[in-house]
Amino acid sequence: MSLTVLDRERTVAGTGFNRWLIPPAALAVHLCIGQVYATSVYKDALVAHFDTSLTAVGAVFSIAIVMLGLSAAVFGTWVDTGGPRRAMVASATCWATGFMVGAAGIATEQIWLLYLGYGVIGGIGLGLGYIAPVSTLIKWFPDRPGLATGMAIMGFGGGAMIASPLSAKLLDLYGVGSDGLAAGSSVAKLFVTLGLIYVVVMLFGAWLVRVPPADWKPAGFDASKVKTKALVTTASVSAANAVKTPQFWLLWVVLFCNVTAGIGILEQASPMIQGFFRDGDASTVTVAAAAGFVGVLSLFNMAGRFVWSSTSDVIGRKPIYVLYLGAGIGLYLLLATVGTTSTVVFVILAGLIISFYGGGFATIPAYLRDLFGPFQVGAIHGRLLTAWSAAGVAGPLIVNGILDRQGDPAQLVAADYRPALFTMVGVLVVGLLANLLVRPVADRFHEPEKVAAATSTSVDEHGDVAGHDAPAPTSVLLPIAWLLVGVPLLWGVYETVVKGSALFG
Repeated sequence: MSLTVLDRERTVAGTGFNRWLIPPAALAVHLCIGQVYATSVYKDALVAHFDTSLTAVGAVFSIAIVMLGLSAAVFGTWVDTGGPRRAMVASATCWATGFMVGAAGIATEQIWLLYLGYGVIGGIGLGLGYIAPVSTLIKWFPDRPGLATGMAIMGFGGGAMIASPLSAKLLDLYGVGSDGLAAGSSVAKLFVTLGLIYVVVMLFGAWLVRVPPADWKPAGFDASKVKTKALVTTASVSAANAVKTPQFWLLWVVLFCNVTAGIGILEQASPMIQGFFRDGDASTVTVAAAAGFVGVLSLFNMAGRFVWSSTSDVIGRKPIYVLYLGAGIGLYLLLATVGTTSTVVFVILAGLIISFYGGGFATIPAYLRDLFGPFQVGAIHGRLLTAWSAAGVAGPLIVNGILDRQGDPAQLVAADYRPALFTMVGVLVVGLLANLLVRPVADRFHEPEKVAAATSTSVDEHGDVAGHDAPAPTSVLLPIAWLLVGVPLLWGVYETVVKGSALFG
């Protein structure tokens, strides 16, 4: 098959294409790359297999997240110009290759191969896969960009809910030792299995994805009314010009602060809930219940990405970030002061904080579209994700640095966590102020209309609008696509709820 099938010109939708096929195409990618948040399932097994430290094994995750941000920034423009299918195929190839190289590293006890495979190569796949569907979704849903991006990025949060129980079941199948830890060979087999599953699902999403014709718009949508909304522009700003604007760097600070504060909970979720309810040397929250708490937070994380991002279509992007950051300040203060009241209060407060964390990720592409237009929103989003990479390093450093000064991690109580929580309040204040300073982008940064129009028009070698291989918008394809992503997601939610019930048992 000719590689021209990957060209953007070959992915322009034909007449009658159903735009609701695009969200499952995006979810097919995000549900797979969301596995990166499920590495804790086999982390201890790898520590024992390589006879090394948690820090050494944890570095694999850190490398992958850093590469996510860097690759999204470096390849963002290529994703926009080359089209979503090319980028999604590249993502699937890198992500699956990362698992295979990582499996070879585990099998041969060469940890550097794990760093190279899952960390570097897989991390590049993460970055490409994360941003690939964003600009396409925004083009298909100019009337509801928050809902569209929320549906896709929800998958990144939900991917771990599928991968965690699936990995646990596969490791049981491949063999667990008497110490309860999976053998290195079992983890290597797990990597090969996941790599094969993910490449098939992600390539299905790449085959399904389409971009709309240049003159397409949803039925009843009037683009002229968009300009009447605050901060929403009908003009376009290139990625090169976007980084020259104060708005880009204000949003960089907003995302950095929101992510840093969220990691303050996520990174310490299990030990924190045990510490808050410690009575002497023992905690009233068992290890199993604490693990259930982590699962409950995953549900809040996933739900927040969809619910809050969709809400932003109604109340606006700037007000929703006032909620994320302003209400987040209050929630952190309440968590620090009344979080010990009961486990229910603690879980609700922490869950809402994490829902804002997830909502911030899902809403930022729509915020960028409002300010900079759809022209190169994928590339701009890619550059902005460097804030995620920075927060992924800064958040744990801040929290762990504060907690290390409090004493033995296994003996920490609520009072020991309060300095870290109050620090996160300060971080959110900075983010809130940055959001309040956001204003419309100055006209001097806008692209000439003919440049943006020429870039978004897809024409084949004969001068005709492309779209030859668009699948027929039959009544069969739509439910199949949604079932492919919906059934695993619902299974993951069920498994998480069952596990989380231990928290209240």
